Amino acid sequence: MIRTLLAGAACAALLAACQQERSPEVVDQAQDMAAAPVGQMSAATLGANTQGAYISNAAEGDMYEIMAADIALERTQNAQIRELAQMIKTDHTAAANAMKAMLPQAAPEAEIPTELDERRQGMLDNLRSASAETFDRTYIDQQVAAHQEALTLHRGFADSDSPLAAHARSVAPKIEAHLQRAQQIQSSM
Repeated sequence: MIRTLLAGAACAALLAACQQERSPEVVDQAQDMAAAPVGQMSAATLGANTQGAYISNAAEGDMYEIMAADIALERTQNAQIRELAQMIKTDHTAAANAMKAMLPQAAPEAEIPTELDERRQGMLDNLRSASAETFDRTYIDQQVAAHQEALTLHRGFADSDSPLAAHARSVAPKIEAHLQRAQQIQSSM
């Protein structure tokens, strides 16, 4: 908890320094760095412990992943990133559809969000505005952070007594595979 708070404070200080420089890519990078611990904390606390928060976080996570993959498929020239983006798009589309199919029985009162939250929308905006030279690194860094968050969310909810716990258990291995592949690509950059 303290490490997360310190990381958040460091990111905030970096963001303030970057804004003085007015370099959009540096500011975007700082925003993405600050978003990672916020997402992890949210996934570990609310998302992993309440059904409504799990549903919204899982749905928004899938939406973000699909949209980010679409951007990567449009912009990258890197074959490894294209392969990863296609796998992510396929698997997160399947996960989103599976959860939607379960909701009428598992949580009939639940509403799936139709828009991203401000944090995830900001990450997509930063991805769209990345230069050609920094795009691949931006995408991979975001994917590592987003998949760490998603893994925390799904593993945390997998032991709940909700009927959606089975969904959390079923998607966690694919999310872990995405994370491992993104980390491999990241370490080779």
